[in-house]
Amino acid sequence: MGLALNSLAETAAPLVILEQGPAAAIGIGLAAIGAGYAERGIGASVVGALAEDSISPGIGILLTVLPETLVIFALVALFV
Repeated sequence: MGLALNSLAETAAPLVILEQGPAAAIGIGLAAIGAGYAERGIGASVVGALAEDSISPGIGILLTVLPETLVIFALVALFV
């Protein structure tokens, strides 16, 4: 019985669900959606803090742009 299972495993073709291109596109797309979801809450908080004059606009821009590094890392991983 063990011999039959080993020979079956050796002859089976590898299972490929997605090619490299579509898999990378899905990964980068999900990273962009995650960054957008994070920016939604950060943007609302920054606007509220700017309205109360508790932070400077430069810090607000930095906090808003920070989640975009996630997408940049995904693009770097694509080309490496």
